[in-house]
Amino acid sequence: MLNNKVQDALNEQINAELWSAYLYLSMAMQFEADGKPGVANWFKIQFQEEQAHATVFMNYINQRGGRVVLKAIDAVPTSWSSPLDAFKATLEHEQKVTALINNLYALAEAERDYATRDRLAWFVTEQVEEEDNARQLIDKFTLIGNDGMGLYMLDQELAARTYTAPSILNED
Repeated sequence: MLNNKVQDALNEQINAELWSAYLYLSMAMQFEADGKPGVANWFKIQFQEEQAHATVFMNYINQRGGRVVLKAIDAVPTSWSSPLDAFKATLEHEQKVTALINNLYALAEAERDYATRDRLAWFVTEQVEEEDNARQLIDKFTLIGNDGMGLYMLDQELAARTYTAPSILNED
């Protein structure tokens, strides 16, 4: 059974994951409207990933005999000046999520909740990947600058990205 301190923190993380999903959906909708379907696709997949992350936390709380408490999701930004600006915002956001996950991990350790700590280890690794992906795209968009053909080719590359549910989603 989860103690209340860990359960409350996990419920806060669910809210953060759903806010992240909403943020990425907002980004996807802007770039869909802007005629950048590949960029929109990248953010739609991020939206799905964040929903999956929230689901993992919800399943875990239920598996441990806790109670999921869903809260209101705060409003998210709705416009970015360019894909580069959106990916810079993505990196900044993912760095905040990394801090949240690290704090959860430290709490689980302090509370001697090793099962939760072990579940969080997957998220620690996932955040390294999330930050790296954002940095790589920032580098690509920076390199391309305003080159129309380069932007078109990168948009096509991003359009080819597909969603694969994380294996941790099926571990419960």
